[in-house]
Amino acid sequence: MDGLVLVDKPPGKTSHDLTLATRRMLGVRKAGHAGTLDPFATGLLLVLVGRARRVQRFLMALPKQYVTVARLGAISTTGPPIYSAVRVQGRKAYERARDGEQFEVPEREVTVYRFEQQWREGDRAQFLIECSAGTYVRSLIAELGDGFCEELRRTRIGPFHVEDADPQRVLPLEQALAFLPRVQIDADAAWRAGHGQSIAGEAEGEHVLLADDDGPVAIAEPREDGLLKPVVGFRG
Repeated sequence: MDGLVLVDKPPGKTSHDLTLATRRMLGVRKAGHAGTLDPFATGLLLVLVGRARRVQRFLMALPKQYVTVARLGAISTTGPPIYSAVRVQGRKAYERARDGEQFEVPEREVTVYRFEQQWREGDRAQFLIECSAGTYVRSLIAELGDGFCEELRRTRIGPFHVEDADPQRVLPLEQALAFLPRVQIDADAAWRAGHGQSIAGEAEGEHVLLADDDGPVAIAEPREDGLLKPVVGFRG
């Protein structure tokens, strides 16, 4: 079984909890996830089953959409990035912070495409945020001044929407990778690409999906010499 499962994470559960529960529900041996949510947050989690685990980095790089309810005119001790699920030296930041460890979260460059206030009632307001991968939404709210997130929900990752979440449905690998430009190849090129060999071809974008009549063969990088170099294979 290879593919992508859209899961709507409830509050209080970790991303690992949901991945383990999905794996057991589907009866598969191996599963992973793309894009960790903090335990208090809810919303869309992408669980990767079988060979879909090989494309984790491509899914994690997709832009995200969040809806957050913020309380303004107040601060929270868990607002800083040290209380996020990002890993620092192999351990989640919020675990280190709760154990009283002193550490720094490395800075990262992110892009915010949309930051829109949807409503405000007294000292509470709801914001719609669209941003690049790696954005820490709690920090965005804190940058408004005195404010912190009371609720945080991830509603979209790239083309995937939380409304379509179904923990019992596995999107086939070809459908899960539909956001990549597709290059159709013949059987000979598929054999070579499946064995990691570059094939002739030109395409736009940083990565493309090589596929034949049987489905995905590999993800490849277009090179300046007119070749497509496989970087992730699905046939081996």
